[in-house]
Amino acid sequence: MASALCALALLAALAGPICLRLGRSPGFITGRDGRLSTSTALALAWTVILVWLLLAILGYGLTAGGGIAYFRGADGPLSTLTTVYLPLLGGPYVALIAAKAVVGLRVEHGSMAKPAARPTVSGRRPLRELIANDSGRTDLVDLQYVALSAVTMLYVVLFFLADVGGGLPRLPAEMWALTGAPAGAYLVNKMAVRANPVITDVVLEDGRLTVEGGGFTPDPAGPPTLLTVDGTPLPAQADPLTGALTATLPTPGTPPFTVVVTARGLRSDPYRYEPPAKPPVPAGQQPQPAG
Repeated sequence: MASALCALALLAALAGPICLRLGRSPGFITGRDGRLSTSTALALAWTVILVWLLLAILGYGLTAGGGIAYFRGADGPLSTLTTVYLPLLGGPYVALIAAKAVVGLRVEHGSMAKPAARPTVSGRRPLRELIANDSGRTDLVDLQYVALSAVTMLYVVLFFLADVGGGLPRLPAEMWALTGAPAGAYLVNKMAVRANPVITDVVLEDGRLTVEGGGFTPDPAGPPTLLTVDGTPLPAQADPLTGALTATLPTPGTPPFTVVVTARGLRSDPYRYEPPAKPPVPAGQQPQPAG
């Protein structure tokens, strides 16, 4: 019990400052578009867990384990390091490096749209970005990658705490597949995703609609970019500096509505625009009826 409590304290000492730092400034685990990067976040989490395991085992060996003799032998506390735990760590890092290369090349060649994320008031990024696509909708591939990785991490942590003196938990050698297979699917998804337009924000001011995002550039030899509101096409103009689309609503003041952009024959995810809620007026500042 004492060994497990000491190991938990060590985990808190390692992960706590990192979580606080990332909460205030998550730039370390964000992608080139400013959103939280699924592959970077999971690779960092596995790194923290493996470092914690090694430090906890080292501390146990130098105190309760009896010194150098504790680490010797074919069934020593680190015997499964190369067969199970390094592959567990390798899958997320292969996905991280390969995904960055694939996304960079596709953005450079124009086959993928990666519009910048809108900054938040607090500077923090919502954790939902780890399982969502650029449009903010849940991505099934990202969801299964995060979920299976989280279950595997919990499995490793709990089995280690149950027997700290036993060293690295004796997991099946095939356990690496719980991170390797989802990491492979995550990478294939990055390679296969089409360059659909991405809507990141919609602003309505005085009947003037502004649609922000990326991938709105039409094919020079094809039809122009189409902007529809609740299925009604609207004539739109593209801002030459930002690439945003602007259009005039035929009947101002009709939200909520759904906005869709079609460019190069590809359709964006529907974006549901709802007017921002107005802050309540304090009772003392409410207008008084004339009398």
